[in-house]
Amino acid sequence: VQLQASGGGLVQVGGSLRLSCVASGGTFSSYGLGWYRQAPGKQIELVASISSAEIIKYGDFVKGRFTISRDNAKNTMFLQMDSLEPEDTAVYYCVVATFWGRGTQVTVSS
Repeated sequence: VQLQASGGGLVQVGGSLRLSCVASGGTFSSYGLGWYRQAPGKQIELVASISSAEIIKYGDFVKGRFTISRDNAKNTMFLQMDSLEPEDTAVYYCVVATFWGRGTQVTVSS
């Protein structure tokens, strides 16, 4: 499985971004999916996950600001991020099953 993430960038506090991740290869609909992030000097942490049955989990810090979704017909997963804070600045990685994408940078300026 190969993954291509996009949608990162620079945004002001309170702004929004929508991350996308397109997968090629494998059976996308059968996989659990996730978004992880790593801020400078910090460990990788789970942002959100969605199972093949669309059971969703979020990291505690999300607090209703982010929404994960999937489109199995397009082999694509999304992360809608609203009310962004400087603490959300990190490299965001999409994960499909055990396969990791290369990451996309999200920077939130205050």
